[in-house]
Amino acid sequence: MRSTSAATALAVLFSSVALSAVAAGSASAAAATVSSPGGIVVDGALGRVFVGDSASGTVVAADFSGTAVDSVNGLGTVSDLAVSDDGATLYAAVPSSHEIVALDAATLDVKARYTVATDTGPRHVAFAGGKVWFTYGDQWDGDLGSVDPAVDPASGTDPVTLGQFPQPYPGVWGQALLDTDPNTPGLLAVGETGLSTDSMAVVDVSGGTPQLTAWYQGDYTLNDGIGDIDLVPGAPQVLVNGTQRDAYADGKFTAAGAYPSGQRADVSTSGLVAQVAGDKVAVYRANAAQPVRTYSTSSSGTADLAWAPDSSRIFALVGTGSGYSLKVLTQPMVNNPTLTVNAPSTATRAKQLTVTGKLSATVPLPSGVKLAVTRTDLESPSGKALTPVAVKADGTYSFTDTPPAGGTVTYKVTYAGDAEHFSVTASDKVAVSRATPTLTLNNNGKLYNYGTDVTFTAHLGSTYKNRTVEIWADPFGGDKPKKLLKTGKVNSSGNISAIVDMTRDTAVTAVFKGDARFAPRTVKSTGYARVRISTAVSRHYKTAKIGSTTYYWFHKSTDPLLTTTMTYYPGRKQRFDLQVYYQGWWYSADSEYFPLGTSGKSAVRLGAPGESGIRARMRSVYVNGSSGDTVNSTTYGAWKYLYFSN
Repeated sequence: MRSTSAATALAVLFSSVALSAVAAGSASAAAATVSSPGGIVVDGALGRVFVGDSASGTVVAADFSGTAVDSVNGLGTVSDLAVSDDGATLYAAVPSSHEIVALDAATLDVKARYTVATDTGPRHVAFAGGKVWFTYGDQWDGDLGSVDPAVDPASGTDPVTLGQFPQPYPGVWGQALLDTDPNTPGLLAVGETGLSTDSMAVVDVSGGTPQLTAWYQGDYTLNDGIGDIDLVPGAPQVLVNGTQRDAYADGKFTAAGAYPSGQRADVSTSGLVAQVAGDKVAVYRANAAQPVRTYSTSSSGTADLAWAPDSSRIFALVGTGSGYSLKVLTQPMVNNPTLTVNAPSTATRAKQLTVTGKLSATVPLPSGVKLAVTRTDLESPSGKALTPVAVKADGTYSFTDTPPAGGTVTYKVTYAGDAEHFSVTASDKVAVSRATPTLTLNNNGKLYNYGTDVTFTAHLGSTYKNRTVEIWADPFGGDKPKKLLKTGKVNSSGNISAIVDMTRDTAVTAVFKGDARFAPRTVKSTGYARVRISTAVSRHYKTAKIGSTTYYWFHKSTDPLLTTTMTYYPGRKQRFDLQVYYQGWWYSADSEYFPLGTSGKSAVRLGAPGESGIRARMRSVYVNGSSGDTVNSTTYGAWKYLYFSN
């Protein structure tokens, strides 16, 4: 029983672990973010990127994809970070508590806190020569200090040493910038920040006492202020503000060239320069004038950046508007070439045209480059490969083609790329002419009685391949949509027909959608439809003819009731026309509009004349526009003749 119980417990345990693993895998990865950057450093041994947040007193750890994997808070105002040579310890400068805090890089647990006996720092931090170096001081008396992690405070010896900037020089004003180079261990680059001048130094800290390798008393000759300083691997140089290269030899600094304008940079162990320039990060080879690659980052700016130890990627703290997010910039040594395609805007079908363009790159392209060319048109909607075109030494190219099809023709040109260049594709469009086909549609302008079935016939002349025509009907009025009546191939005579029930004025269109050699075409024919009208006469006592005309006879004291029935449409009215006969002529007595009910009926009492011998006639009329709508054509009802006797 104990064995079974243990097995059950283990099964439950493994089940819960498996469920936890599934849940963790389904969670979305979050990018590392900070509100106010407080340093960035890369730990190659652990494959971690550490970012400080000075506002929250937090250090965030991310993997090499930029995903946050751990964090520690409550440290105080973190201003800068450094990592030990073996990658095991992370050091944070915390000026709010005047400490250097040592963290286990793998767990972010606090290993030690080193108090710095100053009320102005520490501010910037670097690891070199087995020690943690930091700067402190105010605008006028900046200096250099160190922490020796090998010294145990319990021994009675303070691991923190201040005032270590080499004498007799007065140090640097302000809490200076620091940088190291793994290729030249034991060297520190020091850049002044206290004033807008450009004092700087390279200090050898590999021995027991720091030694000055080079010193420059700032006078604006080399640089107009220092906001960033980097040691340059493989050369006795520093890079200032991501732009100015200054060589040091014989204890002095001299100008040694420059990159295009930037604000700050980081230099990889292989000598590659990642430079922040506005909303972009540009990557340069050593001493190059053109970037290998340029990344667009953020209009809110990039606060800081750092290389991976193997130069495979760049980690950039990119502004988001509300803070900064860690963005990973990959493949920094693969160049993005530019490719242009210039085709004529218009061309004649079956006539030769010329397409030109240029392939450009800031990294030289291999010789003998060829570009793939594809033409897409109505004949080849999936694209047809043309003969590859060779690129000339100056990057230009050209080719000719005779487009077999009209319409929009697209020429797509592609460079497949190589080990040093990404692939690139560009295209341009040409409007190639097509012949205008013959297309007609009968019955335009004809008027029909209500409800007549009318055959509309479209005729299509010669075309290339497409023989299909559509016939559409669009009844007047906004309550009925346009409707496809028929679509199909025309007969051997080029005709196709459709029947329209003419209950309203109707616009009929015939549509030919074109083919590779004939352009699309649409023609329209409008047929017009009368309304249906009838009028019933009541209250008469007989019907009889006067001459050859039949009259409804009324007593002179009877008022006739005339009921009109008309095709209904919302808001429609009928016009009531009345005429009186006098001395051989009919005279108009009145015309008035009366609304139709929803049944389409309108009843009008004429009124009794009170005397005999009067002859009158009336009719109902629908008037396009005046009767309240424009759905039908004007329609006159038949006259109804009335006679009043004693």
